[in-house]
Amino acid sequence: MEPTIYRGLNGVNLDTSEICSIDGERGELIYRGYDIRELADKASFEEVVHLLWFGELPTQEQLTALRDAIRPSFDLPGPILDLLASLPQGTHPMAALRTAVSALAAFDPAPDGTDLDTVRRIGFSLLGKVPAIVAAFQRMQAGQEPCVADPNLSVAANFLRMVNAEEPSDAATRVMDVALVLHAEHGSNASTFTARSTASSLTDVYSAITSAIGSLKGPLHGGANFGVMKALEEIGSVDEVESYVLDTLASGGRVMGFGHRVYRVMDPRATILKGVSEKLAEESGDSKWFEMSLEMERVMKREMDARGKQIAPNVDFFSASVYRMLGFAKETYTPIFAVARIAGWMAHLFEQYADNQLIRPRLVYQGPQGKTFTPIEQRG
Repeated sequence: MEPTIYRGLNGVNLDTSEICSIDGERGELIYRGYDIRELADKASFEEVVHLLWFGELPTQEQLTALRDAIRPSFDLPGPILDLLASLPQGTHPMAALRTAVSALAAFDPAPDGTDLDTVRRIGFSLLGKVPAIVAAFQRMQAGQEPCVADPNLSVAANFLRMVNAEEPSDAATRVMDVALVLHAEHGSNASTFTARSTASSLTDVYSAITSAIGSLKGPLHGGANFGVMKALEEIGSVDEVESYVLDTLASGGRVMGFGHRVYRVMDPRATILKGVSEKLAEESGDSKWFEMSLEMERVMKREMDARGKQIAPNVDFFSASVYRMLGFAKETYTPIFAVARIAGWMAHLFEQYADNQLIRPRLVYQGPQGKTFTPIEQRG
């Protein structure tokens, strides 16, 4: 009997989890029982972190305690800043983040424990240090000095402050909060699976998160939002959008920001970000990127309908214009994903370490059989 092959592990149920539920047919994303639409509308990123890590939304006392635990984490060790400054101009920000997170283990006096207290302590540290690394590197690559955090601000507000070197408005902070909430968790995607697989060997948290960052870097995962903004810049104006889409499809290319491995309808996160992007465009008076995105969505829908296909925008599509209006360089878009996904990755590491089994799938060998060894002097 021929073994069944599940390419990309498609359709394979790896384990059970209490963290996240996704219904691709209905376009639903649920964090521990709460619909993502309600969380994006009402919750802060820190509230969602508490939900993902502890199973429930926090009381005010619990939220204060969580923020107090994150507060000292925005400060980076001097050698980490020196490391970032030493990287060549043009270094991929995800490569910089991957390198810096790996190096953080050297500055942790107890990095190797997999007990809950150690894993949670490192998680709180990474919630502050990852946005600090991302912000510092964007500024360094632009020839600017890193901006220190304000310990009294939230993760979202501090992230914006450290990038733009100014106090963010309440409106901008709320938009950043929404973006972080939407990207915080998404089931067993490539980077989360990588984190769990790495952790299943009972290696340390830093190794697992470094592995996840490496997976997220790829254009078929977190790197797609960079591709969306790059395409919009190349197109240049609303008038050129249609010809770009038609030429890309005619050549067999892929229009970045459309389609998803799980969703068969519009990604619910994309729907929320579409509204956020529209509001930001109205408030800023700079609607170019949003209008181009709307036109691309219109043309793609028409073309996909004509082909009888269901390919709708995913979370990366409207996040591109949102991040541009918040002051981020397009090279930083994928690291923003990592800033948020620390919440989800850590939630999965809590589950993995608590009831661990080494993840060890098999490959079906289809190579040659029965060869005999020929001494080297007899090989032609």
